[in-house]
Amino acid sequence: MRGSMRHGSGPRSLAMADDRLTLIGRNNNLELRLIGDWTLGRPLCDPLPVVAALDAVPPPLHLSVDARELGRWDSALVVFIDAIRAACAERGIEVGLAGLPAGILRLTALANAVPEREGGHKAVTLPPFVERIGQSALRHLRAGAEQVAFLGEVTLAFGRLLRGRAVFQGADVLLFMRTCGPQALGITGIINLLIGMILAFIGAVQLQKFGAGIYVADLVGLAVTREMAAVMTGIVLAGRTGAAFAAQLGTMQAQEEIDALTTFGIPPVEFLVLPRMLALCLMMPMLYLYACLIGLIGGVVVGTGMLSLTLTQYALETRHAVSLTQLAIGLVKSAVFGILVAVAGCLCGMQASRSAAGVGDAATRAVVTAILYIIVTDAVFAVVLNMVRI
Repeated sequence: MRGSMRHGSGPRSLAMADDRLTLIGRNNNLELRLIGDWTLGRPLCDPLPVVAALDAVPPPLHLSVDARELGRWDSALVVFIDAIRAACAERGIEVGLAGLPAGILRLTALANAVPEREGGHKAVTLPPFVERIGQSALRHLRAGAEQVAFLGEVTLAFGRLLRGRAVFQGADVLLFMRTCGPQALGITGIINLLIGMILAFIGAVQLQKFGAGIYVADLVGLAVTREMAAVMTGIVLAGRTGAAFAAQLGTMQAQEEIDALTTFGIPPVEFLVLPRMLALCLMMPMLYLYACLIGLIGGVVVGTGMLSLTLTQYALETRHAVSLTQLAIGLVKSAVFGILVAVAGCLCGMQASRSAAGVGDAATRAVVTAILYIIVTDAVFAVVLNMVRI
């Protein structure tokens, strides 16, 4: 329906197909009267006749709504009013809704509080490449500064421990020693047994070509005591104990228990981190010796079964190859790896965000960080020991 509106003309009623609507034109203004019940029990009212009146020549400047004769209403009226309001907004026509019940006004405002998204998800605009590099560098610098600060606090806590002034519970140290020691024997033994067997098998395949099968004992003995026992035990504890430490401290962080300790004047690093580090530092050398024994047993199984070596021959060759110096190197490495696992787990736990997802992220980062620390530190040990010819 297209009509015309003349300036200065008197009120005139425009014909509507629906008896619930009356549209009255007065000068350049339109008045929309709502009559009767507007419920979903009746067919929805078509807003097109009203929209056609908005397109008259010349177009109206204002549309007002009169609801004095309105009966019952529900969302059917809200949908109609929202369609009329959107049509007026497209044409730049002012809408007066003051005559509507307050409930309709609130529902209409709520429906238009968040505009509908067009075209689905909008494309994410990435910042420039150089900016991304700068942001990544700043994040790594902040993370490095936090790690240095944490290591400083841990060093001070160890200093207070040596002076007998550290604040922590001795029962916690015993509890963590049991958790990361005896309870880890099973997985540690399985891993190192298989590592010893794999090393012996690879060595046997190659050394048999030269008739030097007896040197499998040398290969397994040196590899297990000097490198693999400490490294594999550290990796096992990184996935088992380091993640547990991060999850425990992350949960405490989420529940604001660490903040409570600070409020009571209890240093969190001394009370929470120090017992865990002491437990791992004490138990890792013992687990290392156990891992060496199990790894050598794995080599014995392959050496005696595949190469027809006697147990005496294998034991004597291992004793000649492995010296106390190799064991001492492994013991030092294992103690350092234990400290690194504890530092990674506790640091990630203390930095966890206060949510369930943050606890999971902290556990994951603790495992990855601890393994990275172990590999890098082992490489440093290898270079330094080679330089001093040990």
